[in-house]
Amino acid sequence: MSDSHLPFVRTALANPYRVALVIQESQCRYRDLLSVSERVAHFLLRGRSDLQEARIVLLAPPGFAYVAAQWGIWRAGGVIVPLALAHPVPELTSLIADADPELVLVHPYTEKQGIPAAEACGVPWADVVDSLRGPPGTVLSDLFSPMPDAPPLPAIDESRDAHIIYTSGTTGKPKGVVTTHAATRHQVESVARAWEITRHDRILHALPLHHVHGIINALLCPLCQGASVELHNRFDPDAIWDSFARLRITVFMAVPTMYVRLLRVLERMPYQRREVVGWSAGDVRLTISGSAALPARVRQRWEQITEQVILERYGLTETGMVLTNPLHGPRAQGYVGEPFPSVQVRLRADGGGEAVPGEEGCIEVRGPGLFREYWRRPEETAAAFRDGWFDTGDRAVRDADNGYRILGRESVDIIKTGGEKVSALEIEEVLRRHPRIADCAVVGIPDDEWGEQVSAAVVLVRGAIFPAAELRAWVKLHLAGYKAPARIMLVDELPRNSMGKVLKTQVSDLFLQAP
Repeated sequence: MSDSHLPFVRTALANPYRVALVIQESQCRYRDLLSVSERVAHFLLRGRSDLQEARIVLLAPPGFAYVAAQWGIWRAGGVIVPLALAHPVPELTSLIADADPELVLVHPYTEKQGIPAAEACGVPWADVVDSLRGPPGTVLSDLFSPMPDAPPLPAIDESRDAHIIYTSGTTGKPKGVVTTHAATRHQVESVARAWEITRHDRILHALPLHHVHGIINALLCPLCQGASVELHNRFDPDAIWDSFARLRITVFMAVPTMYVRLLRVLERMPYQRREVVGWSAGDVRLTISGSAALPARVRQRWEQITEQVILERYGLTETGMVLTNPLHGPRAQGYVGEPFPSVQVRLRADGGGEAVPGEEGCIEVRGPGLFREYWRRPEETAAAFRDGWFDTGDRAVRDADNGYRILGRESVDIIKTGGEKVSALEIEEVLRRHPRIADCAVVGIPDDEWGEQVSAAVVLVRGAIFPAAELRAWVKLHLAGYKAPARIMLVDELPRNSMGKVLKTQVSDLFLQAP
């Protein structure tokens, strides 16, 4: 299998003059991505014939440079490791050390935290913008032209690894989810079939690019179909409404928090503009929500304004998309529908065996889109599977009419906030490092905007004082801002059972009962 058989390369070769990316007022065609990603590939190869699955960390905001670098890494035979832009230096350092990459590609926007993290790990770094330029002496007009006399790029077999995406787990530290090119292709094809993504679509993309949601669903899937992606470098509700008003968007994918903020901004608009942009959003053929449960009031309000019923779906980093409401047909509130094409799903009953309709169980998944392994964690990889079925750790129930309804995590130590999956254990580990904190417990408390709010019950060292704002600021020095507790409660002691284990349901009750 040669480089030209990678799905996105094949599509680009067949559609060279179609618009691939729209970024603010600029447009990029598929041939531009082909030419510049080739330069990135040769920049990374440095005369070698193949990166042989060397890992390349990518720290760049959504934009042309990100996509060209992503394609270039794959075309050179590398494995892309996209990391969150919100990570502070200590967190980046930990992830880079775990990934053990050959190179860290930083962007002017991320070099302040990316360079120190790379240097702390002894890993070389390079500016991703430099990688786009090609050899010295290349002028701007040459960037979008084929490279003369360039050696051929390596053949990329589908069995090779494509990317490592880090996801929080119940063991505290994030785990690297390794996915092959074959599994990635299956994920893309499954999404395209279920939601009928075609070359005639224009996807509005304002999601982060270190998640399956942003990487596979909203970027790679449309680009593999020859569609156009309007790429925003951050989520700005006013800019999203402006995009809707231009009447060009056909598909919008978001997390519930984004819909909450869009509605909040809409309500503040002057009446005439509110009517125009609300009507314009109704022209979008498909609006999708995932990564967390969509509040009923948000779904209902969006439908009132746009006459669009948001399609809810369910998926994981390890599996890609698993369940979806129908593209054509009723979408029941609180349900996520049936399996995507090529995905098999079953519910494991609490007593063993398969759950019957109406009985709760744990979701297990099987199919060609599953990840290969947790990076350098063979024991955790083996523990995640049962007879070839991946144990998601999520509980659900199924009925014949509406499909599956997600009930929550089996582990209380996973918190879903703003579409991000956060490990309570990871936050607790950081909190306990502070000399003024004697003990702590972190839980997720239901919240209409965020899905769940990260909340910490903290026991201080006797006589210590630690204002909540100061505590949050300290956590942000070590972890991404979205992991910092939104609510902090000082307690004399944590509720425990007879074995000394913290009773997190009782910790949650402390917050729920607080005035």
